[in-house]
Amino acid sequence: MTDAEETLVQKAQEERLEAVWASPKGWRYWSDVNNTSIGIWYTATSFAFMLFAGVLGLMIRVQLAVPDNDFLTANFYNQVYTLHGTAMMFLFAVPVFEAVAIIILPQMLGARDLPFPRLSAFGYWCFLIGGIFVCGSLFFNAAPNSGWFMYPPLTTEERFTPGYGADIWLLGLSFIEVASIAAAVELIVGTLKCRPPGMRLNLMPLYAWYVLVVATMILFAFPPLIAGDILFELERLFDWPFFDPTRGGDPMLWQHLFWIFGHPEVYIVFLPAIALLAMIVPTFAQRSLLGYSWIVLAAVGTGFLSFGLWAHHMFSTGLPAISLGFFSAASEAVAIPTGVQIFVFLATLMTGRVIYSIPMLFVSGALAIFVLGGLTGVMVAMAPFDWQAHDTYFVVAHLHYVLIGGMLFPLVAGAYYYFPLAFARQLSARLGRWAFWLMFVGFNTAFLPMHWSGLVGMPRRVWTYPEALGLGTANMISSVGAFIFATGFLVVVFDVLRPRGRQPYAERNPWNAGTLEWLAEMPGKTWGVRSVPIITSRYPIWEQKNFIADYDAGRFYMPDAEEMKRETMVTGVLDAEPIQVLRVPGPSFMPMIAAVVTGAMFILATFHYWMATLVALGLTIASILVWLWRGTSFIPEKPRKDVGLGLVLPLYTSGPASVSWWAMFITMTGDATAFFSLVFGYFFFFTIHGDFPPPGVDGPGLFWPGVSVVLFALAWAAARLIQSLNSAGRLGAARACMGLGGVLALGAGGALLWGPHATGLEPTVHVYPAIVWTLCIWTALHAAVGALMLFYCLARSLCGLLTPTHDIDIRNVALYWHFMAVMALVTVATVALFPLASGGS
Repeated sequence: MTDAEETLVQKAQEERLEAVWASPKGWRYWSDVNNTSIGIWYTATSFAFMLFAGVLGLMIRVQLAVPDNDFLTANFYNQVYTLHGTAMMFLFAVPVFEAVAIIILPQMLGARDLPFPRLSAFGYWCFLIGGIFVCGSLFFNAAPNSGWFMYPPLTTEERFTPGYGADIWLLGLSFIEVASIAAAVELIVGTLKCRPPGMRLNLMPLYAWYVLVVATMILFAFPPLIAGDILFELERLFDWPFFDPTRGGDPMLWQHLFWIFGHPEVYIVFLPAIALLAMIVPTFAQRSLLGYSWIVLAAVGTGFLSFGLWAHHMFSTGLPAISLGFFSAASEAVAIPTGVQIFVFLATLMTGRVIYSIPMLFVSGALAIFVLGGLTGVMVAMAPFDWQAHDTYFVVAHLHYVLIGGMLFPLVAGAYYYFPLAFARQLSARLGRWAFWLMFVGFNTAFLPMHWSGLVGMPRRVWTYPEALGLGTANMISSVGAFIFATGFLVVVFDVLRPRGRQPYAERNPWNAGTLEWLAEMPGKTWGVRSVPIITSRYPIWEQKNFIADYDAGRFYMPDAEEMKRETMVTGVLDAEPIQVLRVPGPSFMPMIAAVVTGAMFILATFHYWMATLVALGLTIASILVWLWRGTSFIPEKPRKDVGLGLVLPLYTSGPASVSWWAMFITMTGDATAFFSLVFGYFFFFTIHGDFPPPGVDGPGLFWPGVSVVLFALAWAAARLIQSLNSAGRLGAARACMGLGGVLALGAGGALLWGPHATGLEPTVHVYPAIVWTLCIWTALHAAVGALMLFYCLARSLCGLLTPTHDIDIRNVALYWHFMAVMALVTVATVALFPLASGGS
């Protein structure tokens, strides 16, 4: 082929790719599901909530600037500081990590898109609706007002917290957590299955490693909070006494469940910011990062250790001495992997040829502030010091040094670094310097004095304080610093939003970086990558010969879209060997519709409109079924496809080779975590009571739980048998088993519920029947979902969409039933057998 002919072929390929991956125009733009569009919406919305929370923070500082101030009423102040913490943690710190990852991860992995773009869109719309619901409550004087941790009994008893504030917090954030877990599933599967050929785990960009660690942490950290929310809302709505000591409950259970989530969340916030530093530092040091293996181990170690620290938030609650010692040591131990990461960055900068730039300015500020926050963290990790500083402004200072230094400054560094990738233009260096110094000076002016004011007696969460306390000057300095800091951040906001009509496009790879995302052209293309490259290095742009030229010419895999379908490559988890061409769905309003009706269900439940809630539940199930029916498990027009370089790949795979099987596995892992959090609640109550079950209260007995577990076993066997019958082409028998399995599942759930009903367990009398009912209802609901899945497969089979060779649906459902069987066994063993083993009824 001559050069001219090759140019014509390349141009035709690019035109087809552009047409396939183009975003919809006009009002249909909001049906877009492309990762770049969703990521930009997500990021912009996160920053909007952050600005809202920032305004609330300034209101707090105005109120506390002088003693005996009445700028805000006490009740409104409580709403303001509760929403400040809630919005910063739930609507900014975690979502912005997922938002940024959705934008840059596919390009960093050489993928056209993440494997479930509509799931990303669904998560975004859930996040937007839930955030508006929670934040909007402030404008109706109905916002939650008990702090972002919502400790009972302050929040569970109507006499302390009248109104809907606590319900808005619980149900609104539970809805938002759906978005976080959806994004986590998307990012884990994307990182494991959508890497380019050759990018083995040890060649992954460090950012991808951090995404994998943090998304996995979300999967294990958020479900305990969801479990706590369920118990909490059951007490508020139906008077089930999980946290009422007069009826066997204990408020400490909430603290355990909240901080099992709450402490890892600090690292969920911190590690993605470190990931940005891991990408920025090598670029401006102009060398590869030193200690790649060490920093990966440190990231994994930090994530692991973070789950062993939760009780250090509870040192003042009267924990046993052995618990104090263990959690104090674990809290100090986490400084080791954190220190490894910091020293790796310093060593890389010391051995490189550092180019000083705005991103590096913010990196420097981040390291300085975070190290100070880390040192005070070691101080409060020691129980005797924590007893003195607990609930004072010393802790407020520590918290902000860690989060602002460990998260916001790196995030701004990342914004200056990656802005050309998203918008093809650079931010202003002059405005960037102004912003940095205003933020750095303002931050330290605001929060450094709080260490002193906290140690001399300034308590947290107070509306005002008397002049005689002598803290007026320190508070005034903090308030002035807060406004200087806010001014600096507004300079960044102005720089991002200012018109750029005459500003020229940035040059390609403006920082001379070495990783894949900087292959993007300026302005960028919607197709993600021109061709899926072969990777042999951690910094391919620096180290692989003719890499950019071959990439631009489409000389790698999948340079074309000849069938006019959106496609991306799926590879092996460990070795990144190509295994499939995945057809991904295009724009659709279904994710938005599903999010709207799901949000309506949560909102209507908040205000106790039960019939309307049931209608919304029905619409939610219907919308999700329509979405799944029309947008998943496509049967391609041909079995295989030539992707170039002599490689032919299948267009359809099922079981462990498919991305949906992994998504089911990961989702069920998070679901199992929530379930075992409820089981933890049962045994927590067992440990604190000398007699559990209490005298005179019978358990659910053995008969009905026994019937239930037999029916569950038969339903599980049916799900396994269906898979074999379908693969063998015995469709009639497979369909019969689908119907029978669904009926068995419903019967199993019904029998499980009948046990506590038949023995007269009254959930409002004591916490024992309440926790038994909760476990039974949770398992029965999962049985209903399992039945629905089997009926769905039956319908797909009857319509010819589930065949012996195209069996993704039934393989995924069979996987679900493995988890379902374990859940049923644990539930029956806990509620029916354990009381007998422990000498109860």
